[in-house]
Amino acid sequence: MRNIDVCPTPELLHLYNLQNTVVVVVDVLRATSCMTVALAHGVKCIIPVATLEECRQLQMKGYLAAAERDAKKAEGFDLDNSPFSYMDPHLEGKTIAMTTTNGTLAITKSREAVKVLIGSFLNLSAITSYLLEQSYDVLVLCAGWKGKVNLEDTLFAGAVVNALQYDFTISQDTALIAQTLYKVGKKDLMAFLATSSHVGRLHRLGIYQDINFCLQPDKFDVIPVLRGNYLVPM
Repeated sequence: MRNIDVCPTPELLHLYNLQNTVVVVVDVLRATSCMTVALAHGVKCIIPVATLEECRQLQMKGYLAAAERDAKKAEGFDLDNSPFSYMDPHLEGKTIAMTTTNGTLAITKSREAVKVLIGSFLNLSAITSYLLEQSYDVLVLCAGWKGKVNLEDTLFAGAVVNALQYDFTISQDTALIAQTLYKVGKKDLMAFLATSSHVGRLHRLGIYQDINFCLQPDKFDVIPVLRGNYLVPM
């Protein structure tokens, strides 16, 4: 039977075998939610890069550039890290270079996998339905925060594990921990995350509506997938 596991932070990814594995990268607040929203609203593709310099170089080549560091828009770039910024009709058909504090780094570290998918609560059912049809093992990679574990990404990982539990083998405790957290918090994710570190960080910056939006399940059917250097709709 296929296996499902959870890597709680990219700092631990070297401990996992990515051969014969589909990696689902998640950065709920807010990178992977933004990517899902962008492609659902007609953005042609996204180029995820790890560093500000890489993103700036792509901007100089004429691409729109989105950059976030420490939950704030990096100076000199075109777009921030709010999902609402990617609902603009003027972005339809565009290619966007993107770098974020955690999410894009996690994507670039996952390239050895069979496939790299972008997950969020916004496309949770689309992700899990697709994974059920595949013959590969699954690893949910939580972007976390600067190498540390965070609660919101772990909750999403738990939701994936919970949805796949009868069709995949859960052999590691990290997946069980994530699933247990999700079962406890699923009735009210916002309340469960109220005292979490990143929610507090965003609140201190006056960011509220993004959090509520990103915790909504199944708003979109789109699945961003990494094809070469580009994230495109499945």
